[in-house]
Amino acid sequence: MTSAESPFARGAIVLLIDDQPIIGEAVRRMLAAEDGIAFHFCKDATAAITMAAEIEPTVILQDLVMPEVDGLELVRRFRADDRFVNVPIIVLSTKEEAAVKAEAFALGANDYVVKLPDRLELLARVRYHSRGYTALLERNEAFDALKASQKILANDLATAAHYVRSLLPPPQDIGSIRADWRFIPSAELGGDAFGYHSLDEEHVAVYLLDVCGHGVGAALLSVSALNAVRSEALPQTDFHDPGAVLAALNRAFPMERQNDMFFTIWYGVYNSRARSIRWAGGGHPPALLIPPGEGVSTSLLESDGPLIGAVEGLEFDSQEVAVPAGSRLFVYSDGAFEISRPDGSMWAFEDFLTTLAAAPEGPENRMDKLVSFVRTLAGRDDFSDDFSMVELLFS
Repeated sequence: MTSAESPFARGAIVLLIDDQPIIGEAVRRMLAAEDGIAFHFCKDATAAITMAAEIEPTVILQDLVMPEVDGLELVRRFRADDRFVNVPIIVLSTKEEAAVKAEAFALGANDYVVKLPDRLELLARVRYHSRGYTALLERNEAFDALKASQKILANDLATAAHYVRSLLPPPQDIGSIRADWRFIPSAELGGDAFGYHSLDEEHVAVYLLDVCGHGVGAALLSVSALNAVRSEALPQTDFHDPGAVLAALNRAFPMERQNDMFFTIWYGVYNSRARSIRWAGGGHPPALLIPPGEGVSTSLLESDGPLIGAVEGLEFDSQEVAVPAGSRLFVYSDGAFEISRPDGSMWAFEDFLTTLAAAPEGPENRMDKLVSFVRTLAGRDDFSDDFSMVELLFS
């Protein structure tokens, strides 16, 4: 039904059900001079529901004493029909009997009037109940439109999440590195993307970025930036130099040309000959390097680089650290540790680092153990932001 055809677009629609034509004519005259009220009369109670389905009344007036179908039974039938479960019913009776009135209300009647009422009283009751019903129809229509819009948005976000996932590299071995990852998009899609690839025989790049905000727009920006890094498509940029890569991204994606969106990124390059990793970060959480063995000190690969796209002309410093054989590197987004507990408190970053570093090796991957722990901690299976994490194992 279009909005032009909706019952509330046509004013009050009154259906009177009464076996006495004289009552029908009397009520018709009471309502005839009123604007915005359409009157319909049904003498045969057995045809009332069929007629109601045709005219879609906004208020029903009905007698209690009629041949073939008892008035209270008719109220019961209307309320048992999904089409009329909320249509206001005003019962008309020749007597004001408390027991009958109580039964009528118990069956679902909205009002009880001793016939025939004063014209002004009848008009007031008809308009009052009709307005309430049409307001309900309007709310229901708005709610249905909202649900339809939310379904379209959810489908768009699911499609965008599927597209982002399709661009992520498969878990694989790259020379002496075993690369793996976990990506759990939030319901609103948080704008995370990541990757890794060989620059040459001795160097492997790894990177993870996180666009501010949520939704399809954030996903599109993350895909654009990801493709620029993955395809090495930033002009005059040495992709072996993390600081130079971030500076080039900052030039290529100024926030004023990206709907005021910026992003954070961690970019590192592993040198297999030197067994070292060189990295730079732009507003991103530090990567975690865990050397092999028990009781060893982990390293946070931090940087104080600014957000990408926020300010023009910035430079980014690169740092370097040795990578012992058997070490693991974890690069992640803030959705992996900014977890809200059921009581509203936030999980501490230090606890996240301890949980990740202390997870014992076994059949279950550390990242899977972290995901399970976080879900238990939050008391929910979904995430309020994208959960993204890359793990590199250096043999």
